[in-house]
Amino acid sequence: MRLQFLGSGDAFGSGGRFNTCFHLERPELGNVLVDCGASSMVAIRKWGVDPNGISTVLVSHLHGDHFGGLPFFLLDAQLVSRRTAPLTLAGPPGFRDRLMIIMEAMFAGSTKVERKFTLEIRELELHEKVKIDGLAVTPYLMKHYSGAPSYALRIETEGKVLTYSGDTEWVEELIPAGRNADLFICEAYFFDKVMKYHIDYTTLARHLPEIGAKRTIVTHMSAELLGRQGEIALEAAHDGLVVDF
Repeated sequence: MRLQFLGSGDAFGSGGRFNTCFHLERPELGNVLVDCGASSMVAIRKWGVDPNGISTVLVSHLHGDHFGGLPFFLLDAQLVSRRTAPLTLAGPPGFRDRLMIIMEAMFAGSTKVERKFTLEIRELELHEKVKIDGLAVTPYLMKHYSGAPSYALRIETEGKVLTYSGDTEWVEELIPAGRNADLFICEAYFFDKVMKYHIDYTTLARHLPEIGAKRTIVTHMSAELLGRQGEIALEAAHDGLVVDF
C-alpha cells in the first residue's frame, strides 16, 4: 500500500506546509483522499496527482484545514478535470449541510449546477463500520471542537489497516482506533505542552505501547514542534513524503 502526504501542515501553514491531505493509492479500486484541507487543490497539482483517479474522499472533521478544499476539488472536477467517474465524499454527521454552506459561500450557485458525474455524500455514524468503494471505515469519537463530531478514522483496505487520528487531545478512543494498525498517522501539535483539543508529542509517545500500531508517523505539527524535530524519536511527516506499508 502506498500513501503520500500531499499536505502535512496545521491550520496556519506552519513551516510553509499545505493543510492536511493524504493520498492513498489503490490502482484497482480507485484512489482515496483522507482529508482535503483548504490548500489541497494546490498540493494535488504540485505533486502531480490526477484528481480523476480519486474515487473517495474521507473527512475526519469539519474544520477548514481538513475539508475546506472540497469546493475547489468539486469545481475543478466539473470545469477543469472534466470528471465523469462517480465520486464519494464521506464525513461526520452534519457534513452534507456544512459542505453546501461553504460551497455557496465560496462559489455562489455551485451547489445547484448539474454535474457530469455522480456525487454521493455520506455521513458516518460513530463506531459503525461501513463499506465505501472497497474500503471498510470505522469512526471513533475524538475530543476536538468543530461544531460536529470529530473523528479518528480506521480504514481497512486490501488487507491493510490505516488509522488517522484527525485532531484531538488524548482520549482513550485512540487505543481501539489505532490498535495493531499497519500505519497510524497521528497529530502531534506541541512537544510537551498540554492543551485542549490537540495532542502533544510527549503524551502520544507515552501511550503508543497501548495502541500497538506497527508504524506511527506524526503530522499536523506546530511551528514549535517543527523546530524541535531533532528531539523526537518517531517518524515525522512532511509534504510529499511517500510511505509504503
